[in-house]
Amino acid sequence: MTLQQLRQIIMVADSGSINEAAKRLFITQPSLSATIKTVENETGIEIFNRSNRGIIATAEGEEFLGYARQVSEQYQLMEDKYLTGTPYKKKFGVSMQHYTFAVEAFIHLIRQYEEDNLYEFSIFEGRTIDVIENVRKQVSELGIIYENDFNENVIGKILREGDLEFIPLFSCNIYVFMAKSNPLAKKEIIKMEDLMDYPCCTFDQGERNSFYFAEEVLSTYSYRKFIKVNDRATILNLMVGLNGYTLCSGIICQELNGPEYIAIPLDTKEMMRIGYIKHKKMRLSELGKKYVEELKKYEMQEPGPISSSDRI
Repeated sequence: MTLQQLRQIIMVADSGSINEAAKRLFITQPSLSATIKTVENETGIEIFNRSNRGIIATAEGEEFLGYARQVSEQYQLMEDKYLTGTPYKKKFGVSMQHYTFAVEAFIHLIRQYEEDNLYEFSIFEGRTIDVIENVRKQVSELGIIYENDFNENVIGKILREGDLEFIPLFSCNIYVFMAKSNPLAKKEIIKMEDLMDYPCCTFDQGERNSFYFAEEVLSTYSYRKFIKVNDRATILNLMVGLNGYTLCSGIICQELNGPEYIAIPLDTKEMMRIGYIKHKKMRLSELGKKYVEELKKYEMQEPGPISSSDRI
């Protein structure tokens, strides 16, 4: 297996067609097909499914392509730095559940490279299963999720199947996140029964809308009022407009969310473990390590009742 073969297979995946990829590579279609067959025989996997409409990567092919892209990109970085003498483009990608602090950590990472003219960073905020899939396919180097005693077996099984691992960063008690205009905002601690008359807002998990994939703890609780949303801005609006709330880690970033929100401890023994997922066989890149260090800065001792201005 050669670097040239890997690059040709990547081009096929990006083009969605062997004929189109062959044109872009200025080689013949039979030659490109032979390259794919050679690599498939060598690896013992089928990289692409072929049909009249084109080709699509198999599940094993997606994983192979993730490794192939990493090899190709790393070689390009070495070539740019050591052979051509030109500046090389720094690359890093992360996926996450809807965590403002993880976005803020990403911003802090990028600020370290503001004077660089060449970088390509990516961030994806979405459903739990999509975060896991992005890391499995190596669309993102890291994924930020949480585990607790309730979901760890199910999440752990999916991670093992994808050859991924969960690395805990810190544990948190559970807080109620709401607007300061909420009638409960002046309480020092909130009980579940206090929340009965207010809508609980949660992030929709799509087809995999299992309790185990919920981004909020106590997902099996029987809420009287329940609203599913798909983005953080909507939840913030519902907190102001409907006195809605959500359950979270209590880490609030005033710089990004504004000063209108507060986190109050929930009267529960439940905990959540914030961490990151990555491929077991891959070491973190230098950018990955720096991002993890930014995340670790949010680890804190459990305080008493606090507001967002105390915890940013």
